[in-house]
Amino acid sequence: MVNPTIIEIDNFLISSSIFTEKFFCDIPRCRGACCIIGDSGAPLEDGERTLIEKEYSKISKYLRPEGIRTIEEQGISVRDLDDDLVTPLIGGEECAYTLFDKDDNCFCAIEFAHNEGESTLRKPISCWLYPIRVSTLSNGMVALNLHEWHVCIDAYAKGRRDGIPVYRFLKNPLIHAFGEEFYEKLSICAAQNF
Repeated sequence: MVNPTIIEIDNFLISSSIFTEKFFCDIPRCRGACCIIGDSGAPLEDGERTLIEKEYSKISKYLRPEGIRTIEEQGISVRDLDDDLVTPLIGGEECAYTLFDKDDNCFCAIEFAHNEGESTLRKPISCWLYPIRVSTLSNGMVALNLHEWHVCIDAYAKGRRDGIPVYRFLKNPLIHAFGEEFYEKLSICAAQNF
């Protein structure tokens, strides 16, 4: 059977690469490069911006001084060149919400605050779902596409070595974003078609 390019499940159009490609973050190799390389911040949903604003006093204690300064100057979020709501960048490069461990691995301060029980937001869903990118189409359907970025080459290699398809690596954020029933349908689709 030839794998279709697009799979339709309910109101979702899903790229078949989410089933066929393998992926598993390899932080020791990439060191969190996705948080520090790029021309725009992490995409935010309106509700996420509101939560960050509400919980900023708790999140900010985990931020670096340059992150705090950037947020004070630019705001909790900004609009990028495409007019999308995103996190601000320090010096046009790394996300203002980044922090580094002693080995210079990059992590999300929002997620760190969440893990400490101080933030209800784990991290922006766009980050948690990566390498899946979500977009709402003009007809109201939701498209799930695989984003391939050179900084994640090690994650694709590790995923292939370990045999972990993208949709399985992202089980928790997919359930968080779209529900258990949707993830169950993804799993059934994978078993029947891939």
